[in-house]
This record gives sequence, C-alpha cells and structure tokens, in this order.
Amino acid sequence: MSRIQESVVIRTVVRIMVPFIEIFALYVIMHGSSGPGGGFQGGVIFGAGIILFAMIYGIKEGKQRMSDKLSRILSSTGLSIYAGTGLLCIVFGGMFLQYDVVGLLSLDPARVSAILIDVVEIGIGITVLVIMISLFFDISPPEEEELQFSEEEKQ
Repeated sequence: MSRIQESVVIRTVVRIMVPFIEIFALYVIMHGSSGPGGGFQGGVIFGAGIILFAMIYGIKEGKQRMSDKLSRILSSTGLSIYAGTGLLCIVFGGMFLQYDVVGLLSLDPARVSAILIDVVEIGIGITVLVIMISLFFDISPPEEEELQFSEEEKQ
C-alpha cells in the first residue's frame, strides 16, 4: 500500500497552503529582530511547509523539490552568511557579531546593526530549514519503489 495521500482535497489544500506557509516563514525570519520570531523559528516553519508537501505527495516528490545538491548548497550558504557577518565585525575591529562597529556606507550604527541582524537571521533560517528537511528525509522510511530498487541491488 502506498504511503502517498490519494485524496484530491488534501492534495489541493496542501498545494495551496505551502506557498503561504513559506511566505509566513519569510515574514517570521525578517521580523525576528524587532518582534517574536527569528531565523530559527522561520527556518522551522519553512522546513515544515516542505515536509508537509513531502508527506502528502511522497518522499520522492519531496526530494525532487529539495535535492541533496541543493541541500548542501543551502546549508553551506546559511553557515557562510552567519560566519561571514561575524568575521566582518572582527575585520572592522569588533568582536564576533558586534554589529555596531561595522561602518558601511556611513550609515547610522544602529541602522547597520539592524541590517546585519537581519542578515544573520536569514543565515540561521536557511541553515535550520535545511537541517529540518535533512532530518525528515533521513528518518523517513523509504517508499516502495526505493525498497524494490534496494532489494534488486542485494540480489
């Protein structure tokens, strides 16, 4: 028996909901510096949207949406954004993630700090998104097609 949801209603609702879930996740990430939320919460929400899609349409379809190559690229990008912002602060003579020392375009230090906090939140969100999806795909049972393929390899 297939684990893929065959209900047209559920599949349609999920296809409509997932983009809104992802937009809400971006909202949570971007407004994390001035209110509740942030990179971790937004990354979890974004990852949950893709996991919901994979649960309804199947692991194979979910892996097509978030391939291993894309996962590696995004995880290194998120980490690079976070670490790069911290190193930028060190280059300007501050401590790691001491935003107020960075003098960019002669902006007010408070404005630069707000911009860099948002950049760090984006890096955290990307990293958490990829970790959530990777954990889901790693612990999810293989679909029937994958099981048949692995059984043929063993023989």
